[in-house]
Amino acid sequence: MSVTDYELFEVPPRWLFLRLETSDGLVGWGEPVVEGRAGTVRTAVEELLEGYLLGEDPARIEDHWQTHYRGGFYRGGPVLMSAIAGVDQALWDIKGKRLGAPVHELLGGRARDRIRVYQWIGGDRPDDVGEAAREKVAEGFTALKMNATPELERIDTPAAVAAAADRLAEVREAVGDDVGIGVDFHGRASKSMAKRLVAALEPHDPMFVEEPVLPEHNDALPDIAARTTVPIATGERLYSRWDFKQVFESGAVDVVQPDPSHAGGITEVHKIASMAETYDVALAPHCPLGPVALAAALQIDACTPNALIQEQSLGIHYNEDSDVLDYLADPSVFEFDSGFVAIPDGPGLGVEVDESVVRERAGEVNWRNPVWRHEDGSVAEW
Repeated sequence: MSVTDYELFEVPPRWLFLRLETSDGLVGWGEPVVEGRAGTVRTAVEELLEGYLLGEDPARIEDHWQTHYRGGFYRGGPVLMSAIAGVDQALWDIKGKRLGAPVHELLGGRARDRIRVYQWIGGDRPDDVGEAAREKVAEGFTALKMNATPELERIDTPAAVAAAADRLAEVREAVGDDVGIGVDFHGRASKSMAKRLVAALEPHDPMFVEEPVLPEHNDALPDIAARTTVPIATGERLYSRWDFKQVFESGAVDVVQPDPSHAGGITEVHKIASMAETYDVALAPHCPLGPVALAAALQIDACTPNALIQEQSLGIHYNEDSDVLDYLADPSVFEFDSGFVAIPDGPGLGVEVDESVVRERAGEVNWRNPVWRHEDGSVAEW
């Protein structure tokens, strides 16, 4: 068996799907994308496939991963690792289909039957969070996530800090103490503001604070962690086990959030998860993307003892024209029950992509990251 053909589909709202085909007719799907850079990652995927994978045996997943990573002198980063990730997902999908088993069975078998999920509320500039929280808990969710703030100055006002604390207090009052509330700083805070914000949020018991500083400032995390009992999460903008190495060694992080569509795919995130376990750190895969990415994350969650919770993007504020379930032949595979989702147990990734819908909606995706500016005209972190 060999890899014979591939197709790439840019689909709304901001996703890129890879269809990989083998000589015996098996098809595997991957989701290689950097949000806002779909065309760039598309080119990187084409380079990997044309230069290395076409004509090769798809079963040699580890060897292909090593070749794609080490075959270039310049390594890592979001574009290359996202391209590798999507190819890796598709290869695992093919292997599982060939053997008639879900991917998690090939990675050691289940450590759980289902995993808790959380639901986003409040949008990019958080608003109306109390009412949104009540609605989502009424739908059965037991965990939520919200952005902490809109854009922040490097040293912002007491009012900005108080507003963030008030929003979290509003959600906590609306849902009570039985609901987890993740608070995403989105890297919008300087290290100075992060320390002030975490202190202000702590009385309202967030489940974790996420990306309190930008990943290029992760050296500040030990200082922030030493000042609070709130668990700290980070990792959606780290792309390999080598990127995570310093995070683990810092001892400052309680939850890591590698993205199976950005951090080298199932092969690499499974290794990162094992590293996390040795440091007593939980795994919560980042996944604001589509159905293939979510399926890949769930396959990892299934066989990861230290998996904590799973992000998913159903109804997220980015998904205005299309949503996760639109591209599935059987949407019930992601049916939520009491705040949990069952691990897909079909062969491969465990989901069936509706190819007709993918082809119908495929076209150039024009989603771009918002560019925010401060009052003085300078660029703000989004």
